[in-house]
Amino acid sequence: MTTAAEQAVVAAEAPIAIAIHGGSGTINKGEFTPQREGEIRAALEQAVRAGHEILAAGGSSLDAVTRAVTLLEDSPHFNAGRGAVFNAEGKNEMDASIMNGAGLQAGAVAGVHNVRNPILLARRVMTDSPHVMLTGAGAEAFAREQGIMFEDDAYFFNEYRWQQLQKAKSGADSGATFLSETPDQWFSTVGAVALDRSGNLAAATSTGGMTNKRWGRVGDSPIIGAGTYADNRSCAVSATGHGEYFIRATVARDICARMQYGGASLAQAAEQVIKVQLAEMGGDGGIIAVDPVGNLSLTFNTTGMYRASIDTRGRVYVAIFGDE
Repeated sequence: MTTAAEQAVVAAEAPIAIAIHGGSGTINKGEFTPQREGEIRAALEQAVRAGHEILAAGGSSLDAVTRAVTLLEDSPHFNAGRGAVFNAEGKNEMDASIMNGAGLQAGAVAGVHNVRNPILLARRVMTDSPHVMLTGAGAEAFAREQGIMFEDDAYFFNEYRWQQLQKAKSGADSGATFLSETPDQWFSTVGAVALDRSGNLAAATSTGGMTNKRWGRVGDSPIIGAGTYADNRSCAVSATGHGEYFIRATVARDICARMQYGGASLAQAAEQVIKVQLAEMGGDGGIIAVDPVGNLSLTFNTTGMYRASIDTRGRVYVAIFGDE
């Protein structure tokens, strides 16, 4: 019979790993001031370390990804929560989802306004409702019932995001496509994936969507199987990119399915889906993923992706550009 002390040693030795992203796109070094680059790297490191601390203390992967994404939502540097972009009406319209790999439970919200941390609301949908997704006013009413924090419009106002909207509107009025002007404004999303000491996987994703998007537009981030998926039998995935393509390709689920049914490794599945299938469709973006033994994938077909990870050996990695 295994003693409690022996069980504790085994638990302490069980692998843990976490990865986060803050969006992908055409990210060039020349576009960053040293201050902005430093602030983004610091925010990424803070979030990944916070999630890892939960895992190291024996906490759940769900708690780890929730904590990491909450911190990213609270930062003005990323397109989620406080840093969410403006839609065509000049409003912040946010989406989020979360999934538990242990039992395939999931929760999501779409088209919510003034919710400080949409990922916390998505988790409540998963744990405190019989549903998987709530949208718009219904999701906001549920948030109030659950005591989820709201903020006024001033909290979400960001001059950088506002100027992105003005540039997008100007481009649209002249017949140009604003999407090619500043790609970071629409690829941006935040997400986290984690493996805990119990061997459970989880994934979470949150976004403000596209700058100048039509109100009511929903991308892949709150769509289970497209922007978020977790299954202990394969992997946990959080995606970032041009959402319409990720929905059409069911990117997150496809990566998991290639592992579960096709015998692919995490690296093989991610490379095939992101760099071959998605690219052939014309879709840009990337994913972060972790498998049941702690292998990590941070794969993208763009010039960069805000990303960070702490692997099973405790090595911290923080990067922005493609050549890091």
